[in-house]
Amino acid sequence: MNEQLLFNLVDLAGTFAFAISGAVAARRRNLDLFGILVIAYITACGGGIVRDLCIGAIPPAGLSDWRYLLTAVVAALATIVAYRQVERLTYPVRLFDAMGLGLFAVYGAHKALLFGDNAEVAILLGMTTAIGGGLARDVLLARVPVVLQKEIYASAACAGAALAVFGERLGWPALWATWLPIGLCFALRFVSLRYGWNLPRFGGKHDGS
Repeated sequence: MNEQLLFNLVDLAGTFAFAISGAVAARRRNLDLFGILVIAYITACGGGIVRDLCIGAIPPAGLSDWRYLLTAVVAALATIVAYRQVERLTYPVRLFDAMGLGLFAVYGAHKALLFGDNAEVAILLGMTTAIGGGLARDVLLARVPVVLQKEIYASAACAGAALAVFGERLGWPALWATWLPIGLCFALRFVSLRYGWNLPRFGGKHDGS
């Protein structure tokens, strides 16, 4: 498979997964059809739009390429139609969020390298691509963003992006440099949810002082 085609498929797969997580979260808040579509699109494309603005890819692909909007709309409508089936999954929002996290972390890092950025910038923008949409979703739904809580979220995206950059710089085959980091990011996020792994928290209840 052509390397660029592979990364394009990864990007669209991440868009689909994140759009589902956004649509489920919006449906739980009893938003109307337009609200569900908006949240699904922002969740799916928000991080990529920020990344593209940072690397100078103007206009951002999430705004200029019809495939992203179509993918988000299809995912949102499918979620509405099959909502009961999706809800039967354990932690449905977090499951699809974990899928999108790995896919976007790798694609975001790859695109930053493609535009000539160094490894550090590529890792940070890979992480931004992965967490940006979920952050916007939570803010719009008046929830404390997952990335600001104790859960292993941004750190999993950072690990996936770092391994992707490492693989590309060492000349790994495209399949290894793509799917191994995706698997690492998804595994870290999913296993942390399954076994309750968290980052350290500091302080206890507010003491009133």
